[in-house]
Amino acid sequence: HRALKRQRQLRVAVLGSTRGTDLQAIIDNIHEPGSEDPSKINVCAVVSNRKKAYILQRATDHKIPSYFVSCKGPDGKVVSREDYDKKVEKALEPHAPDLILLIGYMRIVSGSFCQRWERRLLNVHPSLLPKYAGGMDTNVHEEVIKAGEKETGCTVHFVEEKVDAGEIVVQKACAVDEKETVSTLKAKVQKLEGEALIKAIEDFRLWKLGVNPLKA
Repeated sequence: HRALKRQRQLRVAVLGSTRGTDLQAIIDNIHEPGSEDPSKINVCAVVSNRKKAYILQRATDHKIPSYFVSCKGPDGKVVSREDYDKKVEKALEPHAPDLILLIGYMRIVSGSFCQRWERRLLNVHPSLLPKYAGGMDTNVHEEVIKAGEKETGCTVHFVEEKVDAGEIVVQKACAVDEKETVSTLKAKVQKLEGEALIKAIEDFRLWKLGVNPLKA
């Protein structure tokens, strides 16, 4: 596989609505703007649809440009999904990301956004898809425990218009213990999510996901 050209780093943007625990794993392990090490990336921007989402503070703490993008227009009315995604892209435009990650992003992106970012838009889901598709966060872990599953994990996949239906890029699994609770299982899976995202970014960087990692 061809390695990323050395003239610049991979630029990765993140869309998130929650605490951004997975973002922290990326920051701690591979975010190093200006590094000569080709495996290091630049998390160039973080965008949230929630003004008080801790992911924004996390970005600020690490000097990463962060933006709250409201779902309301100048008239105070909620904008369409397509128009909201255009507002997100306007925020991202100055940073020219090569790849966008959805990390705990509590919005469904529009079909036109998916098309514009085809094979450059990845989501992490807290289950081994196709199992428990469509569920969110702790609801998924509850269902896994209720069903008596012996194994669960996480999935990084390409984002398509249909929720949780895109091509799978990375999966990581863990055992579900007999005395597992929603909180213990969430912590276990979250650790895997950070690892899976880092692996997916590396595969993208090394041309393994079927697209030139550098758009320019």
